[in-house]
Amino acid sequence: MPEAAETATTPLLEIDGARATIRLNRPKHLNRLQPDDLDALLRLFDRIESAAAIRVLVLTGTGRAFSAGYDLNSITERATSTVEEQSAGSAFEIVVNRLEDLGVPTICRLNGGVYGGATDLALACDFRIGVDTSEMFMPAARLGLHYYTSGIRRYVSRLGADNARKLFLTAQKIGAAEMLRIGYLTSMVPAEALDEEVDRLAAILAGNAPVAMRGMKRAINEFARGELDEAAADQRARDSMRGAEIKEGIKAFAEKRPPRF
Repeated sequence: MPEAAETATTPLLEIDGARATIRLNRPKHLNRLQPDDLDALLRLFDRIESAAAIRVLVLTGTGRAFSAGYDLNSITERATSTVEEQSAGSAFEIVVNRLEDLGVPTICRLNGGVYGGATDLALACDFRIGVDTSEMFMPAARLGLHYYTSGIRRYVSRLGADNARKLFLTAQKIGAAEMLRIGYLTSMVPAEALDEEVDRLAAILAGNAPVAMRGMKRAINEFARGELDEAAADQRARDSMRGAEIKEGIKAFAEKRPPRF
């Protein structure tokens, strides 16, 4: 995957057929996120959701790290805001939750280290493919920061309570092998194989039935949060049995060819 220009910018979007790629692009600062980046990400997510041709999103970073998380100066500035402003929810939390709820399947291409809030940004993706030199670090306990609730819930639901305790309460750095062992990484590859593995998974996801995947992704996320809308999930399942996707899927299976959704 070609690297972006050295000049720091808000996240970049590239669309190639059914695949969209968002690249964090502040390499000199390990892609540390600024308030402008959060606004840009929300706009890009809206653009992706509105484009029916996009079937999969890849999120990655420029340079030697995925991201160093959210700018700490912005966190301290926000801490001086009024109670009313804080109750509206942090901008970073809104971005991460929006990413988790995107209808298209998402892959985080972890090209290097992932730190602080960026660990949750990556965790909000459906899949995380990382290089074998990756590392992660959640420093909240060292900073005196009580992490936002939805982020802790995501850690617990996706990694388990014991792993969440280890990462949050010890604030210790772990390497790629441990990230794979606890389920943070979906797969771990050498740097030279990263693009091949991401491309392989992106092609699989882009070729599957988009409406069925969107509905099942929603149900999985709701199950994980303990807030499943069972009636809505059941209705989606019934609708799929008489929809265009299943007709094409069955026809393709009978004709021994890939489906065309």
